[in-house]
Amino acid sequence: MKLEPFALERWMTTWETKVSFDIAESGIYPLTTRELLDLLPADVRQRTHDEMLDLRLGYSEARGTIALRSELAKTYEGISPDEILVTTGAIEANFLLFTSLLKPGDHVVAVYPAYQQLYSVAKAIGCEVSPWNISQANHRFGFDVDALERLVRPDTRMIVVNTPHNPTGAILNQQDLERIYAIAEAAGAFVLCDEAYRWLDLPEGPQLAAPMRNLGPAAISVGTVSNPFGLPGLRIGWIVATGDIARACWSTRDYTSLSPAGISDYLATVALRHRDLLIARNHAIVVENLRAADRWFESNADIVTWDRPRGGLLALVRYAAEMPSSLMTDTLAADHSVMLAPGSAFGYEGHLRIGVGQRPDTFAEGLRRTAAYLRTITREPAAAATD
Repeated sequence: MKLEPFALERWMTTWETKVSFDIAESGIYPLTTRELLDLLPADVRQRTHDEMLDLRLGYSEARGTIALRSELAKTYEGISPDEILVTTGAIEANFLLFTSLLKPGDHVVAVYPAYQQLYSVAKAIGCEVSPWNISQANHRFGFDVDALERLVRPDTRMIVVNTPHNPTGAILNQQDLERIYAIAEAAGAFVLCDEAYRWLDLPEGPQLAAPMRNLGPAAISVGTVSNPFGLPGLRIGWIVATGDIARACWSTRDYTSLSPAGISDYLATVALRHRDLLIARNHAIVVENLRAADRWFESNADIVTWDRPRGGLLALVRYAAEMPSSLMTDTLAADHSVMLAPGSAFGYEGHLRIGVGQRPDTFAEGLRRTAAYLRTITREPAAAATD
């Protein structure tokens, strides 16, 4: 299996530790361990602190502790801990599912554009991958389930979806998910739903649909504490599937990371038990940033537009300047210490990916610097008239 270069990750690693104003980040602003513990009630905080310091730094339970898997199972309908495998982030979860369930020649339908892993791994395995393109009308992004149905064939092995969607912020509602599940079930296919933005309903936005796994045995949900909880450094994700699928992925995982880190498993359990506190913290960040973004786009409507996300944290910014997005983002990072992701990494040239989960003061300054730069390279109507 030969994997193609991961364009976005290679680009992100070039700049993410060098810029001061990262407003491309795909997750919520990360917590420190102290900040996580400080969210807890005083008695719980002290007990958690002591338990954490007394943890032995040995190997943890290979499929994730029963404590964490039990907490996760409570967030789905009719799921037991034995139907859950804890992984090293959602990226390992997806990789294990692709490599455990697919073989060369299988037909896969995958949402596009998307986080590149969602279609590149299947291609590397030797699958025939049909892209399910996100539709766009009047710069409004959305899912066309009729188009998906036309792509599915009797030999389709897997349908891969992502909601809320990275990078457009489009969402699938409950009726959409139920229809997609019925399409997959009729074809004898699995449907893998990357739910990295679960729990990230937006203010004044629609309620997010329930997890895909709730719909039946052909459905697989992948989750993470990274994006919705601001805990990417824990590297904890999970697979929720039938027991047979969870065990097959566990067997594959014996050859990769073997087991999750024990201290990460412990802190992820704490986060799940007290997720309402994290969701409230995250909601406050997103509300402030969306207000700042709305003002910014209104003030700069002559040079930028966007399709405001309906769920999750991400959206695409369309800019008026005639410049490749990779050159623009490299210049913003190198000369202005601002990181916005190039739309070309997702097949959307002339766009930039923005995330609204950053610390609000950093987000606001990143926007200010971006507008100042864009105005230096965008031809104003008045200037054009003097040519």
